[in-house]
Amino acid sequence: MVYDWSLAMIVKIIFSLAASIIKFIIFYFFFLNAYAETVNKKYEPKEKGILALMYHRFGENKYPSTNIKIDVFQKHLNIIKENSFAFLNPKNFELEFNKVSEEKKILLTIDDAFSSFYQNAWPILKKNKIPFILFVSTETIGKKGYMNWDEIIEISKEDFVFIGNHSHTHEYLVKYKFEEFTNDILRSIKIFKKNLGYNPKFFSYPFGEYSLDQKKFISKNFQYAFGQHSGVIDLNKDKYELPRFPINEKYGDLERFKFLINLLPLQYKVIIPEDKFLLDTNNPPELIIEFFNEQSYINKINCFSNEGGEWKNSKLNYMKHQIKVVFSEKFLPRRGRINCSMQEEFGWRWFGTQFTLN
Repeated sequence: MVYDWSLAMIVKIIFSLAASIIKFIIFYFFFLNAYAETVNKKYEPKEKGILALMYHRFGENKYPSTNIKIDVFQKHLNIIKENSFAFLNPKNFELEFNKVSEEKKILLTIDDAFSSFYQNAWPILKKNKIPFILFVSTETIGKKGYMNWDEIIEISKEDFVFIGNHSHTHEYLVKYKFEEFTNDILRSIKIFKKNLGYNPKFFSYPFGEYSLDQKKFISKNFQYAFGQHSGVIDLNKDKYELPRFPINEKYGDLERFKFLINLLPLQYKVIIPEDKFLLDTNNPPELIIEFFNEQSYINKINCFSNEGGEWKNSKLNYMKHQIKVVFSEKFLPRRGRINCSMQEEFGWRWFGTQFTLN
């Protein structure tokens, strides 16, 4: 009897151990797969990428820094069509983001849900069924100059329209204490769920500003997040730091627009530091851009920044697969921007990054 009990215990222990091993293997592979979705993959020279455009106001000429004139906006759409670039439907964003696209895609994004968008741009986009993401801050909905919930719900019913979360208050959230920041985002999520029945999968950082802790919180509540730094999206870009080209009256002239929509992604492995929030103690930052082994052209890359409050060429130290950007002056409040580019036989490659100052 003792022998039978011991054998049963041994068998039980073996099965228990086997179950634990299986659980570990499942967890291990799940972790790897989850991690693989957030890290860089490999260099893809044929990748044409997704170029995201960011608009705000339409036909509100007294706000030139955030406005685009309607006739110019229509010309932008015509230029995109003339170049045979396809507009990306946000419902296909995940598919397009995770594959090598040998054809350029254009993604329209509109921030803040101003009434001028609904009155002036929406009829054009609706008539032509041009897809876009409308990023909405929940606090301003229904206030003077902004869309109301009926209008937002109306456009969201179209299968080429996606609503994005743009926080609740649209304040300088990077200045908030972390608990205040999370409360703001959670409040917006609650309001979206109440009025739309869901929280959008796309997020847009107000002013393109965020700290590393804030980015990590956003990654737990959204599938993708967009900033306001320029560049072309490729499968190696961080999906919680996606670039967009801001468009307004100054930066929306037709020659510049024709140039930027033809830009190609300048791919890289990683940018150090990951935290884009600067204190006095780390301003200017020690910026290192790491590239893939196959990218033999990095010594042809040039970078320029607004260090010291004025745009200028940045000093670069070229290493084997890295570029170290050496800043001679501090960045001035509120934002420090760096853009890097290179010209090749297929055109210009471009990427940018943005730091926020304390």
